[in-house]
Amino acid sequence: MPGDIRSDAVNVEDVNARPKPGRLRVGVVGAGRVGAVLGAALRQAGHTVVAASGVSEESVSRIDTLLPGVPNLDPEAVVHAADLVLVTVPDDSLEDLVTGLAAVDAWRPGQIAVHACGRYGTEVLAAAAAKGVLTLAIHPAMTFTGTSLDHTRLVNATFAVSAPAGVLPIALALAVEMGGEPIVIADEDRPAYHAAICHAANHVVTAVTQSSALLARIGVEEPGKLLGPVVHASVEGAVSEAPGAVTMLTGPVVRGDARTVAAHVEALSSEPDIMHAYIAMARATADLALAGGRVGPAQYADLIAALGSAGAATEEGDLP
Repeated sequence: MPGDIRSDAVNVEDVNARPKPGRLRVGVVGAGRVGAVLGAALRQAGHTVVAASGVSEESVSRIDTLLPGVPNLDPEAVVHAADLVLVTVPDDSLEDLVTGLAAVDAWRPGQIAVHACGRYGTEVLAAAAAKGVLTLAIHPAMTFTGTSLDHTRLVNATFAVSAPAGVLPIALALAVEMGGEPIVIADEDRPAYHAAICHAANHVVTAVTQSSALLARIGVEEPGKLLGPVVHASVEGAVSEAPGAVTMLTGPVVRGDARTVAAHVEALSSEPDIMHAYIAMARATADLALAGGRVGPAQYADLIAALGSAGAATEEGDLP
């Protein structure tokens, strides 16, 4: 019964009281890894996916696999057909696409537009809101493979939800229907929220990739096997103790072993990309260790001096 949510005057209390917010016709604009999976999750919750748009071979395949029977239409046709539109395109394309759809009068009052970008709140959907569309931002804090494996991973995942107060219950209900546990993030806090996730998740992968390459260079045949136990233990410990994970810090920095840190930097001098990353993270670790009482001021000064001299040498071009 899509009319309950599509009407201009939304009965928020009624929507929030029901176990499901109503049966909606769902359209997916951008059937990438995220869009196709979220569309399938809404379908599993009882909504009807009426159309999707996908251009690449991968997107077309996802529609066929995750949304069987759903026609592949152009974005304007998808919006015309749907009550709820998942706009799941790359971050930098989102605003232009929404604005372009508004320019051709694709949006109509009472529709729901949802994007899944971590970076943005609802402001990026302003062109649709100007047409009377209810705008929501719902970001699952997880990585997507674009396969059916993601269905089970959605369950109990945290969904960062942003929406105007009057329609926030709709956003919360949709997140729950897709299996998630919603948390509310203010629009203005979305960039910081997204930066935190990317810094933790993406940069861990970068560090592991760099370390694996270094181990392979010195002849270690299975770097992943060597790194796996220590990396898993470190990440699991840090997450379990967050935000006070300073107690989980280990290694030469928190021991104040400045000469060992200097030896590391020297060993990495032939790998400048890894060395720059190591220095930056070692400095941040030293700051945490000092603030948490793991090292004293004198040890901290020795650490920073070792790292600072290495950084200065690099800037002067003394290192390859």
